[in-house]
Amino acid sequence: MKILHLDTNHELLINQLAQAGFINHEDYTSSKAIIEAKISEYDGIVLRSRFTIDKQFLDAATRLKFIGRVGAGLENIDCEYAKEKGVYLISAPEGNRNAVGEHSLGMLLSLFNKLNKADAEVRQGQWLREANRGIELDGKTVGLIGYGNMGKAFAKKLRGFDVEVLCYDIKANVGDANAKQVSLQEFQDKVEVISLHTPQTPLTVNMINSEFINAVKKPFWLINTARGKSVVTIDLMKALKSGKILGAGLDVLEYEKASFENLFSNTMPEAFQYLIDAENVLLTPHVAGWTIESKEKLAQTIVDKILAKFC
Repeated sequence: MKILHLDTNHELLINQLAQAGFINHEDYTSSKAIIEAKISEYDGIVLRSRFTIDKQFLDAATRLKFIGRVGAGLENIDCEYAKEKGVYLISAPEGNRNAVGEHSLGMLLSLFNKLNKADAEVRQGQWLREANRGIELDGKTVGLIGYGNMGKAFAKKLRGFDVEVLCYDIKANVGDANAKQVSLQEFQDKVEVISLHTPQTPLTVNMINSEFINAVKKPFWLINTARGKSVVTIDLMKALKSGKILGAGLDVLEYEKASFENLFSNTMPEAFQYLIDAENVLLTPHVAGWTIESKEKLAQTIVDKILAKFC
């Protein structure tokens, strides 16, 4: 079987596939049109988020047996059409779930203790102790929306704290010893922290909007290490201004390009400028699952799943 690799990944991925007898070709620079013109030669594709695998591309991929995405989600692939064509889809949420769990916890603790604000002030010669008095996580109710690989990883990290952890998910019976599954009503009545761990789907796009925010009974902190388009940034800005959202840790943004590799090329939106200037907002560039360890684990997960299916 011939595999075309469209993004660079950990070297073990190609090495182990080669050892198993697969022929590996690499093309990290050609345009989508050039790739599409030669994709009929290949049985498999391995990529991260370089471009969208759409119907036209899949129609050109006449030999294609599988697509491996070295990441958690598959939203850059027309999954339904791929399945119709008999293409096996592989993702690797197991590979970066621990990294996402740790990043989510780090963001939350940093916000609670004003670490980014305090650090910036000390570097400017300001020693403002009372202005940087923090709050403790113990005693809080943390709510997780989405309780798959990522949500479960974050809940596991919270076991060391005296917190109540609730989860809301469209799938039934996903709760476990680390998080109690509840209805949306109970979730919105109780939570003081909301952390998003959902894929990008029609149900999750613009999910956190003014209507949702206003339905939450208490002021709350928001963490988003999932997908940027789940949060309506203008509504987030309004809630931060009003105090309904106490602070936000955002690893992903509504304005990200579909490749996840860039932000935006147009004029900076007003709502994003507000986030940049806000002291109670922490921003990172879609790196929650982007660790030294996860790079290796993601690649190993893809290899293991390819070998399990085709060897």
